[in-house]
Amino acid sequence: MSTFKSDVVAGILAHMNGDHPEDNLLIVRAYVDDEATAATMTGFDSNEGHWHAVIKGVEKDVRVAWPTGPISERAEVRREIVSLYEGACGRLGVEARPL
Repeated sequence: MSTFKSDVVAGILAHMNGDHPEDNLLIVRAYVDDEATAATMTGFDSNEGHWHAVIKGVEKDVRVAWPTGPISERAEVRREIVSLYEGACGRLGVEARPL
């Protein structure tokens, strides 16, 4: 269950899936399985982000913990997703775009 209001979750998911679908995939490849071929952010809570991914042809729901630990504010969600994205780029050897 999310610790964030439904409109906050919906707005962030729309942004991540509409504007940054490639970032979702990078995060899942770096932190879950580098053979993922698709990923959609499906939610988040105070402890982690949630994605629906396709890994080796199998659909899975996966979770990735926030890098700095539990969060409680909307602004912290952005910080944590950016941190995951930048970490994913580093792990995968991909040049991060300016944010």
